[in-house]
Amino acid sequence: MTQAEVDDTLKRIQEHKGVQGYLIINSDGIPIRSSLDASVTQQYAALIKSLSDKARSTIREMDPSNELLFFRMRTKKHEILVAPDKEYTMIVLQATDAS
Repeated sequence: MTQAEVDDTLKRIQEHKGVQGYLIINSDGIPIRSSLDASVTQQYAALIKSLSDKARSTIREMDPSNELLFFRMRTKKHEILVAPDKEYTMIVLQATDAS
């Protein structure tokens, strides 16, 4: 995927109704791209990385042939969409009332 394709995809995600922001972290949990402010980016990067690792481990423990591809958490204020992969994890914050 080229940089232009990545930029177009992120722009389309950002334009969806209710999307408040996104961030992409590498496999070490370090933010690569974000539309959120720096403190929120750091907080979500660290916490979601930890949660994603635990969820991935849990899925593999239950069934070693299975793999975590995507998960969604809904709170009173937000929906947090997480798409973990080997090298990067995409996290999208969305307003709960928009879904």
